[in-house]
Amino acid sequence: MRIGELSERTGTPRRLLRYYEEQGLLVSDRTPNGYRDYAERTVDRVLQIRGLLEAGLPTRAIKKVLPCISDPRMIHVPDAAPETIELLERERDRMTERIRCLTRNRDAISGYLDAVRDTDGRDDGGRYEPEKAVAV
Repeated sequence: MRIGELSERTGTPRRLLRYYEEQGLLVSDRTPNGYRDYAERTVDRVLQIRGLLEAGLPTRAIKKVLPCISDPRMIHVPDAAPETIELLERERDRMTERIRCLTRNRDAISGYLDAVRDTDGRDDGGRYEPEKAVAV
């Protein structure tokens, strides 16, 4: 399939698909007139790449992980290099901290919304007091 179809099917801009290819994350064949030609399985690969990027993995880590993922539900690791393991451990720990931060922010927003919704009929001016907020 050509890049336009891959872009439509994955919701990924053509420019990003070219970037993924430059980074070694995707492979395409070339037609005689020079157009990129992607295999059907590339749709799943792009979705995997996007999911890993959204999770916060940098492309250098994704490049190391992708060869181990032959199916979105199955990971095969023939020989993991120590530096790859260290990189992925760092990324996993960074993601865990990001999740904690996002959870705190979500809880703060929930507390704020609860306080705003509870101000009807009160005479405290609708002040938000975090220590009185209900944890969600």
